Amino acid sequence: MAIRNIRIEGDPILRKVSREVPEITDRIKVLLDDMGETMYSADGVGLAAPQVGILKRIIVVDPHDEETGLVKLVNPEIVESDGEQIGVEGCLSIPNYNATVKRPEHVKVKYIDEDGNEKVWDAHGFPAVILSHEIDHLNGVLFRDKSIEEINYEIENA
Repeated sequence: MAIRNIRIEGDPILRKVSREVPEITDRIKVLLDDMGETMYSADGVGLAAPQVGILKRIIVVDPHDEETGLVKLVNPEIVESDGEQIGVEGCLSIPNYNATVKRPEHVKVKYIDEDGNEKVWDAHGFPAVILSHEIDHLNGVLFRDKSIEEINYEIENA
């Protein structure tokens, strides 16, 4: 496994639409592992393949709850959403920037796992936010585009 460089806002790859993954190969499995390691090393809760320079419909998420852990999603698609929640978000590709964003309270996401099995994640609350945020990345959308209110702050060096 390797930690990959995270692309920062302004990199044109972050505004492109990612391509579907036709099959789960060893290279895809390595990418999934690398993305998980990269996300954890950056203290993130989600990461999309375009953020590491790969235009494939792949995300990894870990909502840090007791039930879930790291989930690797290939070709994720929101097939149902409802409700509404408003909260503060950040993004590994937009450092030192947070904004208030409106997201669905519930999403049902269909995806393929790293073993090629089709699965559905029925997510509520924070996991629904993460999934919505990361799937937006696959469509070239950044959370800044959906912000209701910007919250700027400086991170002090410890």
